[in-house]
Amino acid sequence: MAASIKDVAKEAGVSIATVSRVLNDIDVVNEDTKIKVKDAISKLGYRPNIVARSLKTQKTKTLGIIIPDISNQFYPEIVRGAEDVANIYDYNIMLCNTDLDKEKEIEYLKILKEKMSDGILYMSNFLEDDILQLLNELKLPTVLIENKDSTGRIPSVSIDNEKASFDGVSYLIEKGNKKIAYIGADKSHNSVSASRYAGYEKALKEKKIIFDASLVCFSGKKAKDGFNGVNKILDKSNIDAVFCTEDEVAMGVINGLRERGIKVPEQVDVIGFDNIYLSSIFYPKLTTVAQPMYDMGSVGMRMLIKLINNNELEIKNYILDHEIIERDSCK
Repeated sequence: MAASIKDVAKEAGVSIATVSRVLNDIDVVNEDTKIKVKDAISKLGYRPNIVARSLKTQKTKTLGIIIPDISNQFYPEIVRGAEDVANIYDYNIMLCNTDLDKEKEIEYLKILKEKMSDGILYMSNFLEDDILQLLNELKLPTVLIENKDSTGRIPSVSIDNEKASFDGVSYLIEKGNKKIAYIGADKSHNSVSASRYAGYEKALKEKKIIFDASLVCFSGKKAKDGFNGVNKILDKSNIDAVFCTEDEVAMGVINGLRERGIKVPEQVDVIGFDNIYLSSIFYPKLTTVAQPMYDMGSVGMRMLIKLINNNELEIKNYILDHEIIERDSCK
């Protein structure tokens, strides 16, 4: 039979109320008594009733993490950083994969509210007005990762995506490239990709490179999208380089160029974005604009736990540094 809180109190020689205070980390119990209680818990193998505790404290020690696509190597590294911090503070994680489906995303938000999640770490490709309104209605502490809230209400962790894209395109221009293709997600959404496209256009303008709409292909985020995108562009134009908003897209681009007999980087430079693990072992190894994925997760989780505990955030919209990792896909 499982040990009860009464058994722990008897073993430690204290009251049930004292055991409860130790379990809930209420700082009125002296250190010697805490040690006795924790020793009794360990000896008896006692596990608190989470449901009962949550009804009393209105906290479940459970956090939701919403990600758009678990098969994309970018997101698991963020989750790892978030989970490492959550473990330090004894929080459990509910991982919700939306498969890039907005309706599924909305449903997960409602489920996390119903399950009494203490807060949400939220990654989304959409972040449209109805999503923002729902987040406001649910009144759950929320931190955005990668994306930012246009209203400025919801705290976030990201890089400066427009500047990162600008730096990546400028890097290609500095190598003497002029006909630089863009392959990435549509610029019309309130999303990271819109910022990256803005950086692309800005770099061309500031470096006095003539913009050519035939070199732009709005696509998905998979290798097949890069493969199809570069072939569409090559059917209309010649290119010197390709700027991709995802590493996986860049790998598809390289495969598409290879099938046409075009060598990378000898004939065309290709740069990706994110610095996922595969970018370092793909052939040729991919030059990329790196995001600090693990740090995005860990910083975001620390911010979320502060919100849950009603602690003030020193920085509401945290901007981490990006960098260009030079490898073999650019001359």
